[in-house]
Amino acid sequence: MSTGTDGAPVVELGTPLVGGSTHRTAGQGTQGLAGTDLDRPERLAQVRSGELGSLHSWELVTAVDGPGTRLTVFLAGCPLRCLYCHNPDTLEMRRGTDVTADELLKKVARYRGVFRATGGGLTLSGGEPLMQPAFVARVLRGATEMGVHTTLDTSGFLGAAATDAMLDDLDLVLLDVKSGIPDTYTRVTGRELAPTLEFGRRLSDHGVAMWIRFVLVPDLTDARDNVEAVADYVSTLSTVARVEVLPFHQMGRDKWDELGMRYELGDTRPPTPELVERVRDQFRARGLEVH
Repeated sequence: MSTGTDGAPVVELGTPLVGGSTHRTAGQGTQGLAGTDLDRPERLAQVRSGELGSLHSWELVTAVDGPGTRLTVFLAGCPLRCLYCHNPDTLEMRRGTDVTADELLKKVARYRGVFRATGGGLTLSGGEPLMQPAFVARVLRGATEMGVHTTLDTSGFLGAAATDAMLDDLDLVLLDVKSGIPDTYTRVTGRELAPTLEFGRRLSDHGVAMWIRFVLVPDLTDARDNVEAVADYVSTLSTVARVEVLPFHQMGRDKWDELGMRYELGDTRPPTPELVERVRDQFRARGLEVH
């Protein structure tokens, strides 16, 4: 294992794939983070105060989840049931491990040298991190006080749970706009589109930088009018720095099988390069930077 510029151990980064993207390493679980042993009333009190969170895993990656090298922390629990979810093991909070905010922030502090050297920082992902808003707020505040760049990876469905103070502590939001047509969004996620759109507008009004993520799934999200609706919406947001069109893949399918969950996209193939380029061009037509 190598060490960072501050002497902290660094897990091996993902290996580059064709096209310059990066493949994630296996998550580190909660290795290196101390768990807790609390009785139920004490645990609930700490969850409500944000002192305690449920973590699925963490990993150190580059070219993923924001600029530079990121410590990406995957929180457990998600209200959506996306058909293409590649981390279905993060959907239920009970599958996570209890970790205190202070313990997590100690790990963040160990990597400050790496973050400074690479322009990276902390990314809170999931699952859906806004399932645990008090914990997220406490961790973001602590990271901001350390001068660490902060990113939230979210569907925006629970954006109403984010306080203005939390937004003040965010340098970047990776907002997953999964579809532009409400019926398609419900088909993809089992939920409603409107909260995501509202949260994006609120981030824009608050001056929070955004990267928009759109997962391109053949015969599900690829309809031209669906992409047009997403592109039209994104073009109204003043703080969008880039749009990432993410081609669907089957890398998470085995997890569905292991969990005994029904996977509906088993026969869906990744989009062709021509389809990916068509969709990217739809966003470029609005003057957006597209990756």
